[in-house]
Amino acid sequence: MAAEVVDEIMRSPEAIRLGGEKKELSVLFSDIAGFTSISERMAPETLVELLNKYLSAMTDIILRHRGNVNKYLGDGIMAIFGAPRGDPNHASLACFAALDSQSELAKLREQWKAEGQPEIRARIGINSGWLVVGNMGSQARMEYTVMGDAVNLASRLEGANKFYDTLILLGPRTYELAARDIEAREVDRMRVKGKQEPVVVFELLARKGCLSVEQQRVIETYVEGLAAYKRRNFKTAATQFEAALALDPGDGPSRVYLSRAKEYLIHPPAADWDGVYELKSK
Repeated sequence: MAAEVVDEIMRSPEAIRLGGEKKELSVLFSDIAGFTSISERMAPETLVELLNKYLSAMTDIILRHRGNVNKYLGDGIMAIFGAPRGDPNHASLACFAALDSQSELAKLREQWKAEGQPEIRARIGINSGWLVVGNMGSQARMEYTVMGDAVNLASRLEGANKFYDTLILLGPRTYELAARDIEAREVDRMRVKGKQEPVVVFELLARKGCLSVEQQRVIETYVEGLAAYKRRNFKTAATQFEAALALDPGDGPSRVYLSRAKEYLIHPPAADWDGVYELKSK
């Protein structure tokens, strides 16, 4: 927990009361991509050393942005922004923490590469919403944590990165709250397993004004392709996504939509097609 939050609790212990309360918060989930296969190739001692170094670096960044690590989930992290002390900028802070985490991890990768260690990449999902937060458990052991659909979606978004070859995905409320501070693009209208209503998912790209000229060209081309795709103009969409990939062959969302557009050119969707993608996996 951030030192300034601990100080706040010490000054006002009544702020942390037994039971729960509803607050709008942002939740961040982070996980190492392909950790199982990485762990199978490493000696246990080396793996633990690498993992601890990674978790320490990511935790420092979360705390720096006034977040609180709620729990470690093996190689994963769950963090809360906006509790226990309220913060109106919780969504932007979560986004900044995610961006800085990826930047720091890139530096660590260079170090590990020089040491002959495997490259580690992390996927991050962030979502914001009204959640129940408080001390939960038993009289013998309590844990300060959060519950609610917004938590579940954040976890799903973290996992969904692998389908789009992205690193950071945001839920719609996070994007709405942080839009003035970040650069992001719409990735999909997604219906997650167990839910009826689709949500619009965004990829977090950079802080506001920090996209390179090359990145801007890729995003502009992608956005034109996405607009054509939504109009069912799949030929134009495919052309735009091909152009985006010519600018950046590693652009995952363009690759995903190019595949879909080509498929729909051969097998057009039904008349009531709404463009929603069904995310079957957790």
